[in-house]
Amino acid sequence: MVTPIQENLVTKNKEYASSFTDGHLALPPAKKYAVVTCMDARIDPALAYGINLGDAHVIRNAGASAKDALRSLVISEQLLGTEEILLIKHTGCGMLTFKNEDAAGIVRKNLGEEAAAELGAFKGDFLPFPNLEGAVVEDVEFLKGSKLIPEKIKVSGWVYEVETGKVRGVI
Repeated sequence: MVTPIQENLVTKNKEYASSFTDGHLALPPAKKYAVVTCMDARIDPALAYGINLGDAHVIRNAGASAKDALRSLVISEQLLGTEEILLIKHTGCGMLTFKNEDAAGIVRKNLGEEAAAELGAFKGDFLPFPNLEGAVVEDVEFLKGSKLIPEKIKVSGWVYEVETGKVRGVI
């Protein structure tokens, strides 16, 4: 059974593909940078951050977590030549609203003990944070301190304001 979401995917993709002319773009990002940002549906990284197709790698996860994005960042810079990382968290992030125990409790309640046992796959750490700017600084310092991110890679941290659409530098 095709869902309305799947139907929308196919319909909108047909429209997109009918005028698509960028199949020639190279695999490595043309502007040699990667963006780590949140998966929040209120953020359109291409529009909000001025990213054209082929310019940059955009890595999205809950809370724009550097730890969660590390594997992709290593591939981006080691195999595909990126030279800069922009870490962009945002105001009103859901990761500010809970603690690990809260999320684990919800998983346990909704999915059962067997499912909760699988939380060990990521050590039960949902990577929440209580302070937005502090989390930006912590993630930038994590990347700068990682042996997997060479010193030559420029790393900066930002906050996107969902209320205004503006970005501001943190570190």
